[in-house]
Amino acid sequence: MKGLINTLRNIYKIEDLRKRILYTLGLILIYRIGSFVVLPGINPEALEAAQGSGSAPGILSLINIFAGGAFSRASIFALGIMPYISASIAVQLLGFAVPYFQKLQKEGESGRRKINQITRILTVVVTAFQAIGYNVYLQTSFRGAIAPEMTTLFTISSVIILTTGTIFVMWLGERITDRGIGNGISLLIMVGIVATLPGALMQEIGQRTQDTGGLVQLIIELAFLVAVVMATIALVQAVRKIPVQYAKRIVGSGMRRMQTGGHRQYLPLKLNAAGVMPIIFAQALMFLPSTIGTFIGFDNSGFVQTFSDFTSFGYNFVYFLLVIVFTYFYTALTVNPVQMADDMKRNGGFIPGVKPGRRTAEFIDNVMSRITLPGSIFLGLVAILPAFAMYFGVSQAFALFFGGTSLLIMVGVVLDTLQQIESHLLMRHYDGLMKSGRIKGRASANVQSI
Repeated sequence: MKGLINTLRNIYKIEDLRKRILYTLGLILIYRIGSFVVLPGINPEALEAAQGSGSAPGILSLINIFAGGAFSRASIFALGIMPYISASIAVQLLGFAVPYFQKLQKEGESGRRKINQITRILTVVVTAFQAIGYNVYLQTSFRGAIAPEMTTLFTISSVIILTTGTIFVMWLGERITDRGIGNGISLLIMVGIVATLPGALMQEIGQRTQDTGGLVQLIIELAFLVAVVMATIALVQAVRKIPVQYAKRIVGSGMRRMQTGGHRQYLPLKLNAAGVMPIIFAQALMFLPSTIGTFIGFDNSGFVQTFSDFTSFGYNFVYFLLVIVFTYFYTALTVNPVQMADDMKRNGGFIPGVKPGRRTAEFIDNVMSRITLPGSIFLGLVAILPAFAMYFGVSQAFALFFGGTSLLIMVGVVLDTLQQIESHLLMRHYDGLMKSGRIKGRASANVQSI
């Protein structure tokens, strides 16, 4: 406890870090307040009555979690930051296939600014289409909550307000990244997920206290949740270090000659280099059968019902396999062994016992293939853990925190933010957040942030 107090005191002493943290908390507060502001023309009481005790089906429930409940409240921030995430993923995938985007990625800071501008423009387009779809969803599912005389005006105003709300949330995230602490976009997603945790926990506590022996079961659930979080932290931070030796070089001439190089470093290869993206891709694909079946009128068929129930064996088996496949696919896109080998050769580095060039690229590729298998299996198990939690009687709202996208995002963002705070402390010669070792966030581990 004393160490925690000293760490907080050191954080407060650093003026720049203190201002960054307060700035971040202020913008997060603005985001949370906006998530409770209902769209003009909607009666909040009628909306809540129309929803009842049910929850949005399929992918809509996932969006609602990422938006911190703003989706179900018909807030001005109902679409949250997800359109920006979709646009970012699309631009990132284009960078692997389109030469123009590949050229921009190699242009340094100027290319990054152009890519960011393209992402923002694409975000506006994606948000506008999603706003139209959300407007149709509101008018078909909760028509009683909308004033009848405002149908046309509501359609136009809601699309404009929802689009503006997402752009404003995107701006908040960029401001946090530039002037705050941590990755702003990731922080806003994490805040939306964490916002639903207290309600889910209280619901679980209320359910357990009504049952005989429920308190013991609640303690077991919390202990298992802690174990899952620790295992997820190990998955996020696990790396395979490949030793890299740099040759000695003589720079300069005469009295000014100096020797450089000759030291050994390590090339860290992530056990889970794909991050949370395989789960997002697999989850989006798993929602397609139920969505298509609903539209074409086959929602009562056994196949569609199996893929609509995320606790069924068939759903989780296919989901597990898809996560493994997408882990290999996304790792192949993000990790380029040939480029690593070329950069290493250009800087005079080599892996002991391996020839530079093509042999080095093959060695790195083989290592990545071997470590990706256990990483993908572990990631697949994390993805289906909520279904196991529900099988043992955990409520659906609380079970979502036992694994899947929510848990990985929370662990990754917290580690990344703590790593940045620790960097500020160590840079000013204060003790870090840990007595031994270093916190390795996604940024320090060279993994793509969401």
